[in-house]
Amino acid sequence: MAFGCCLGLALLLSVWSTTNCDNIPDGVLHMECRDRFLMIAVDLSFTGNEPHFEAVDGTGVYPITEQYAAECGYTVSVLPLRGQVELRASYFSCHTDNKDDEVFTFNFKLIASHEEKEVTYTLNKTCSPSLPWSPREVTCEENYVEVSVRSDVACPTGTKRDDWDAAVQTSYTSATSDWQVMFQRVEQGLMPMNLSEAHTKGYVFDLTDGRLVFRTPYGQPDSFSTEVNGVLVEVVHATLFSRQSWVVLMVDLVAACSMHEGSYDDNGYMMWETPEVLHPLVSGLYGLQDTQVNIGVDGELVEQPVAEERGYIVEKHSSTVQISIPYNAEGGYRKSFVTDDLYEYYIFHLYLEQLSVDEDHIDTRLRFHRTLATPLLPCPVFTENRTVHEEHVFTIYLGDVPEDVELVAVQLNGHTCTVPFTNTSIHTITKVVHPNNTHGYTLKVPFDDPLVIQQFSKEDAAMQHRLDINYTLSVLPENEPHHHLTSVMALTDVSPPVFDAICSESGISFKLDRRPFDYLWYISIGSDLLTSELAAQHGYIMSNDSQSLLLDVPLYTHGYEYKDISLKGFLGTFEILVRDHETSEVQSSTVKTCSFTTSELIMCSTDGRMTVVADLSLAMPSGGVPARTNLIDKYCGPKEADDTRALFSFPLNSCGSIVKLGKGYVTYENEIFLSRKWRTQKNPTDSSNESDRVIMQCTYPLAGLYRLFSVYRFESDTVGVGSIVHSAHSTEDVQRPTIKPTTVLQSPVPATRRTPRPGYHPPAQHIKVSSYLKKLSKKGAKGSSQIKLNAAIF
Repeated sequence: MAFGCCLGLALLLSVWSTTNCDNIPDGVLHMECRDRFLMIAVDLSFTGNEPHFEAVDGTGVYPITEQYAAECGYTVSVLPLRGQVELRASYFSCHTDNKDDEVFTFNFKLIASHEEKEVTYTLNKTCSPSLPWSPREVTCEENYVEVSVRSDVACPTGTKRDDWDAAVQTSYTSATSDWQVMFQRVEQGLMPMNLSEAHTKGYVFDLTDGRLVFRTPYGQPDSFSTEVNGVLVEVVHATLFSRQSWVVLMVDLVAACSMHEGSYDDNGYMMWETPEVLHPLVSGLYGLQDTQVNIGVDGELVEQPVAEERGYIVEKHSSTVQISIPYNAEGGYRKSFVTDDLYEYYIFHLYLEQLSVDEDHIDTRLRFHRTLATPLLPCPVFTENRTVHEEHVFTIYLGDVPEDVELVAVQLNGHTCTVPFTNTSIHTITKVVHPNNTHGYTLKVPFDDPLVIQQFSKEDAAMQHRLDINYTLSVLPENEPHHHLTSVMALTDVSPPVFDAICSESGISFKLDRRPFDYLWYISIGSDLLTSELAAQHGYIMSNDSQSLLLDVPLYTHGYEYKDISLKGFLGTFEILVRDHETSEVQSSTVKTCSFTTSELIMCSTDGRMTVVADLSLAMPSGGVPARTNLIDKYCGPKEADDTRALFSFPLNSCGSIVKLGKGYVTYENEIFLSRKWRTQKNPTDSSNESDRVIMQCTYPLAGLYRLFSVYRFESDTVGVGSIVHSAHSTEDVQRPTIKPTTVLQSPVPATRRTPRPGYHPPAQHIKVSSYLKKLSKKGAKGSSQIKLNAAIF
């Protein structure tokens, strides 16, 4: 570039400003004076989708369109990553009030849209440069190039001799007192035009108090492109001239800007290049004594240590300045993007200053505003299974979620749950924020959550829990969805179900909380499958649904076992079996034993023992003693007795029991008597025995008997049905509470056992009844035939 050989005086600079913003909230508007331009930034959330600016001066209001901005020194950018619209206005922009190149006053109008209505705000700012003007300054903005030189420049140092001679000859022959301009291109004739004609073509020339300004948009017909050291450079060579009598005044202007678009290397660096000497026409710069490069972002330079700390690299390679910036360096902006998968890209608003000093010790200050962007880079989020098996809860972490991406929904095995989950949900999700501007989410789902697929694996002999997860992520602010899929599985050892049981006065209650894999087993009472029909048959109260099984087992119903029977009470035990669904083998059981009390009971066991607690208060005269009672065999007394009751426990084939055979059943009967000696002493006139009799019976179905007696052994498939009959006070038999245990009870030694009298014979060891039963079945007699046998005689 050609510039003068005389240096102007340094300017005393100051900065001051006034702002008048009508009804703009705090934090929405930011205006700042920079080295060579005014920066205005307004939040997009305030301005609406299509904000625009207008420049105001004493002659009127001028809308800043795209073309007008490039011609008049404005750059308007919508920056969605920052959520702002930004205006940069050159100090030499068209409608700026300039006082001595030291004080610049700007007046703008901002037109914003609020609720479909346009609202206008007035913006005013006054700035002064913080650095003195260099003899020559070039600004390569994003949409235009601007050159300003001191107006006292007179020496044409640097231009090639032949080019300069051609320009002088043309200007001398065609010059008038009005200023004219010629644009020089390689191998093209010079065509002078006046400044008005140049203005219609988009060129702006301005003469301030101390500087000459030339500005042009990129891509003008009079510009040309060339490569310098492999870098594309756009050049505009303008010569401004005016003839005053025999003197021709000429100013040679050359504007050249690197048009390098930037690149991205495999090491994660954005790179941008510019030649140290932008064009051979600027021959004076071949003798550069020094070149200094400063780097910054968003139109503001940073100190060299700060640049190094951020990882910015400035290098020179074969007269080319190369800038390298880490893609995620501080000062840049990132954005997530969805196209089949999740990607990200980074944008860096580069601000570069190149200060050069030529052989004549004249310095040129060159500034670049460039936007660098990376290509789309994969931005994979990841999931990590952090499940602790002992907790029986799936714990899945979704990580590396960018800051502009939010989780909006989670699909669990096809069931969609919006984020955040409701407080009533048994699964939870928690956001985790990290200092590197990413965040993650921790999802917890219990193994037994209804949404988890439960399946028994025969191969693993375990229950398989599977959860297919579809995370729906939304990229802001566009709300573009992205789905991330993952699956987790866990195996748990399966265990048979276990009931909770509680005792009550009337029986035992069982509860089972259902699990998804409980179908592997079935519940039985003994060998019988527990069904609603079985419950109704035995008098159980059952409630069964998908959540739980409730079973109330009243006392004295089928399935109880009893022990430790005394006058104070007894222990009742009920057992529920859990069997394998395929093999029917017992896998586990729930056994509950409870203490019960009763005033009267009878038990007919499967091993042929009758146990009776009888209330004798009505059968005995006043003053009777239950301890002095006995059975048919007077030597069989009670094991326990109190004031009103007596406890007897004896084998069915002893103590004088009578056997009654009927069609399909057999009944064993015995009686409780008061001692005859006691009756005679207390009631000598009472000769009746009936008033003192209490009859006890145990009845068994013949179909369930393997034998009646065989060497003191009695076997029955089922317990017998017992009854206690107080014959003296009732015209019909009254069945008392009957206990039906299924285990053999050992009978203790009677508390009132007496020494056998002389001539006493023990009960027969064996009673053969099979042949008799056959004859009985052939008779086909109406009703049931009964045979009374004294168990002590055969």
